[in-house]
Amino acid sequence: MLQKTTISFQLGELNLSIEALNKLYDTICVFDSNKKFNSSQNIRYSQLIAIGAIRDLVVFEHGNALVQLQQFINQKASWLFGYLSYDLKNEIEHLSSTNTDGLNMPVLHFFEPMFVLEINENEIVIQFDDECVNEKDLQMLKAELFQSSAEEERTSESFEIISRIEKNSYLNAVKELKNHIQLGDIYEVNFCQEFFAEKAKIDPVLIYEKLNRISAAPFASFCKFNKHYLISASPERYIKKAGNQLVSQPIKGTAKRSENLLEDEQIKNELRNNPKEQNENVMIVDLVRNDLSKLATRGSVKVDELFGVYSFKQVHQLISTVSCNLKENTSFTDIIKATFPMGSMTGAPKVSAMKLIEKYESTKRGLYSGSVGYIMPNGDFDFNVVIRSIIYNSETSFLSFMVGSAITAKADAEMEYVECMLKAKAMFEVLQTNKPN
Repeated sequence: MLQKTTISFQLGELNLSIEALNKLYDTICVFDSNKKFNSSQNIRYSQLIAIGAIRDLVVFEHGNALVQLQQFINQKASWLFGYLSYDLKNEIEHLSSTNTDGLNMPVLHFFEPMFVLEINENEIVIQFDDECVNEKDLQMLKAELFQSSAEEERTSESFEIISRIEKNSYLNAVKELKNHIQLGDIYEVNFCQEFFAEKAKIDPVLIYEKLNRISAAPFASFCKFNKHYLISASPERYIKKAGNQLVSQPIKGTAKRSENLLEDEQIKNELRNNPKEQNENVMIVDLVRNDLSKLATRGSVKVDELFGVYSFKQVHQLISTVSCNLKENTSFTDIIKATFPMGSMTGAPKVSAMKLIEKYESTKRGLYSGSVGYIMPNGDFDFNVVIRSIIYNSETSFLSFMVGSAITAKADAEMEYVECMLKAKAMFEVLQTNKPN
C-alpha cells in the first residue's frame, strides 16, 4: 500500500542536498521545472525527485526491450522513473546503429524509487511504499533533507573537449543531406555532432547546479543510473499523458537572446515570422500529428498552438503544441512505438531521416535525443527530450554532449554550424573549457 507522508516547513528550513543524495544512493532522478515555466508548460511540480530503487529494469540490447518494459510496468501500480535511449529505434523499426559509442549505456533503464519527493513552494510531499521502506530508511532520508547548510569546496578538474567531426566535415555533410532533400529522399533531417572528453574528472552535481542556474529550463534533470549520469537543461517536452489526453510539444526554431530589451524583442518577432524556421517547425508538427493519429480517437488530433515563441535565459525557441484523445486500452509502450523517437530529433519522413542520420553522423546517439521522465501510479506520465545535456560515465571518465539542428532545402551550412555552437555554449561554459578550433 502506498503511504503518503506530507512535511510542511517554512522557506529556508529545508536544505535539500543533491550532493548528499548522490553519495548515498546509486539511483536518483531530480526533475526541476524552474517554477516560472509551470503555467506555460503545464508542469505539476516545482521539483520532483526519485531516490533509491526498490526494483529496476536495465536492458542493454534492443530486440524485446519494450516488451520487458511493459511487463515491468504491469507488475505493480507504482511510480516509475527512467529513460528511453534513441537507439530503441532499432527495435521499433528495421534499423541499426554501428557508430562510435563512448558511453556504453543500456537502451533503457527504469526503476521504482524508494522515495518520491514532490516540492512546491514551501511544502514537500514524501511518498513511499510502507511495505518496501523501513523506518531506518525514512529517518536517513529525513536526516539528509534537514541537514546543516554548511558546504564543502567542490571543483572539477580541467580537461580537453574534442569535436568528433571537424567543421569542414560537418559543412560537407550538410551539403550532402541537402542533396538528399533535392532528390526527394527526405524533406527535413535533424543532424547532430558530438563533443567528448576521454579523461574527464567532474563533480556531476556541481556541473548540474551550474548548468541549471544559467539555463533555468522547464525540463531540467539530474539523473544517476549507477555509473551513468544525465545532466540536462532540456527545454523540450516529448510527450505527456494526463487522463486520456496526450500532448507533445516539438521545438524547431532557435534564436540567440540579446541583453538589449528592444533588440531582444525584435529577435523574438523575427523568429516568429521567419519563413525558414516556420517551415522547419510545421514539417515536424505534421509528423507529430501523423504519429498521434495512430493512437487517437477519431477527429481528436489538434494543434493547440503553432509557432509559439518561448524565451529562455540564452535562447528563444519556436514551440508548437499538438494533442489528441487516446483510444481505450492503449498501453505505455503502444504510445512509445507510435511516437518514438520524437520527430523534432529525427526528421521527415521519419524512417528515411533516421537512416541518413546513421550514415552521416559519427556517433551512436544513445541517451542523447532519447527521453527521460516518469510514470505515475495511475498511468499518467511526462517525458522530456534529452537535448542541451551532458552525459557522463563515471567509471570510464568519458563525457559527451551533442548538439544539432534541422536541415531543410533552405538551410545554410555555415549558419547551421553557428546554431549548433549556440546550443553548445552553456555546456562549454559550465565545463569551463574552450570550444575546439
